[in-house]
Amino acid sequence: MMATRRVHLMGTVIDVQIDDPKGEALADSVVARLKLYEHRFSANDEAAELMQVNHQAGVAPVAVAPELFDLIALGKKYSLRPDGNLNIALGPLVKLWHIGFADAHKPSDEQIQARLALTDPHQIELDAQRQTVYLTQPGMELDLGALAKGYIADLLTDFLRAAGVKSALLNLGGNVVVIGGKRTNADGNWHVGLQDPAQPLGTYRRVLNLRDQSIVTSGIYQRNLKAHNHFYHHIFDKHTGYPTPAQITSLSIISPRSVDGEIWTTMLFGQDRATIEQTVAQLPQVRAIVIDQAGRLTQCAGPGAVAVM
Repeated sequence: MMATRRVHLMGTVIDVQIDDPKGEALADSVVARLKLYEHRFSANDEAAELMQVNHQAGVAPVAVAPELFDLIALGKKYSLRPDGNLNIALGPLVKLWHIGFADAHKPSDEQIQARLALTDPHQIELDAQRQTVYLTQPGMELDLGALAKGYIADLLTDFLRAAGVKSALLNLGGNVVVIGGKRTNADGNWHVGLQDPAQPLGTYRRVLNLRDQSIVTSGIYQRNLKAHNHFYHHIFDKHTGYPTPAQITSLSIISPRSVDGEIWTTMLFGQDRATIEQTVAQLPQVRAIVIDQAGRLTQCAGPGAVAVM
């Protein structure tokens, strides 16, 4: 029996499908966990645990839940790498531009530079023994939006697998992860649409066949801003404070763990196709699908990546 739930959390629509005799109870548990994780990881809820860290920037370390500590530690690790766009300390810039919200606007160069000075990930101090996080500069803010949905999807997948679930799909606002296959489909796979970035939402360029995989897509076609005859999207260059120049419109990562998809879509978005291909070729079990500004679709894959089309 397929248990389904649709909830509005984390600023998006989340769909849950669980094919299991205990599906109804498990679906309720998934929704309860989603509400807990929203309270833990949100950068838009003043009462969230993450916001307590931000409020204490330059004041004192804050003890946090193990999941939050682990995600911040993971985010800091990749934020320190100079070869990608991931930076969990970009909170001041994200709030300044506020792309995707009604008050989105293009800030002045002076405002951008002032906020950019508050985004150094080296200033995130972690104490693994005490499970504390300290932002050393007043005004710093963490924003885990580039990672949180994938990390949460993996936590929920682990929970369902531990409960014995063999078939399920979780769709966290377009971040999709599946357990096993779907027995009612002739080929036994889950079928997941790949959005065509040039067409209205729900128009698919391809339908992918997934089993025990996640797909995460970053694109410039949903959250964006048009101002002063310029087009600005929500993926920032951590060095300039401006949206990264985009040679592609969509980058999808298929991988066993959803948080890896989050990491690499963010790290690689804004890179040229050759750099994306060279990087992905070194990532075990990872496949990338790229759609460029001209609408061309290409794939590249690392060792052991499964075929999906």
